[in-house]
Amino acid sequence: MASTASAESVGATPALRRLYVIRFAFAIAWAALLLVVGSELTVAARLLLFVYPAFDVAAAVVDARSARAAGPVRGLYANMVVSALAAVGVAVAGASGVADVLRVWGAWAVVSGLVQLLVGVARRPMGGQWAMIVSGGISVLAGASFIRSASQDASSLTALAGYATLGGIFFLVSAFRLSRSTPRS
Repeated sequence: MASTASAESVGATPALRRLYVIRFAFAIAWAALLLVVGSELTVAARLLLFVYPAFDVAAAVVDARSARAAGPVRGLYANMVVSALAAVGVAVAGASGVADVLRVWGAWAVVSGLVQLLVGVARRPMGGQWAMIVSGGISVLAGASFIRSASQDASSLTALAGYATLGGIFFLVSAFRLSRSTPRS
């Protein structure tokens, strides 16, 4: 049975690697657009803020479909729910102000970071997951920082661009690590 599970996880690895590269590219593009749009809650900024967690939902759906044979996907389903709630929450909070957006984003970063950390730990046998584990932990800390910064007078959305960029880099590192850990025939 162990060899069957190992073969299934090897089969899921190329799909996961592609998904991680796509997530890297999306995060970098999103962060650049957020920096261009600025720190005010314009219609464009509010749309970008909604799109990021909505993309996370779509990525988790793709991940769950490709990983179903390779192991448990409950964490991915939890991530779908949390990210969908965050997308709606950010859309609603966008009408109230930057501070409320940072609170919602921060709460999402904490919860989704914990989920990412747990999924990474569960996927350790696949290889290439240390970056996802570290990224999940950093997300928890960043989320707490966003919540705390929401109470400051000069709260800003630009920190979210740094958060997305760092997360994207961790996805790229994990994609490369998956490439190195995949057995070659």
